[in-house]
Amino acid sequence: MKAQSTTIRKPAEIEEKWYLVDAEGTVVGRLATRVASLLRGKLTPGFSQHQDPKIHVIITNADKVLFSGKKWADKVYYHHSGWRTGIKEATAGELLERKPEEILRNAIHGMLPKNRLGRKLNTNVRIYRSGEYKDNHAAQKPEVLNIRTRQPRAKA
Repeated sequence: MKAQSTTIRKPAEIEEKWYLVDAEGTVVGRLATRVASLLRGKLTPGFSQHQDPKIHVIITNADKVLFSGKKWADKVYYHHSGWRTGIKEATAGELLERKPEEILRNAIHGMLPKNRLGRKLNTNVRIYRSGEYKDNHAAQKPEVLNIRTRQPRAKA
């Protein structure tokens, strides 16, 4: 009985794909999981976990994302300046006012592999606030991708 052979695509055979995602009204974690699996290429038929599938994602309206529950006040993001006692913290609400792109960037980065491939895949994401994206990547002909997620319950 002959074993089934696996075909691995060569990097020259992989064609680049661009997707445009509107983040308005979507929950951060649910959007991030879908974008991370898209970036990894898990939805493509020739998935290889060690290859860059050359998929680029453009996310617009990053300042209109949602969190469920009380995460706007309770969720804390940390970063360090590199100096002694240089740890900084900001709640999700504060970070949304200052740098709304960082909320999605941190969520997607946390779902990618922590190696050279993950760092390469991080460069394939472009995140824009509302009104900031003006067909900057029209030459790549991005395909509009509707990511439907469950909406958080309305507060009573």
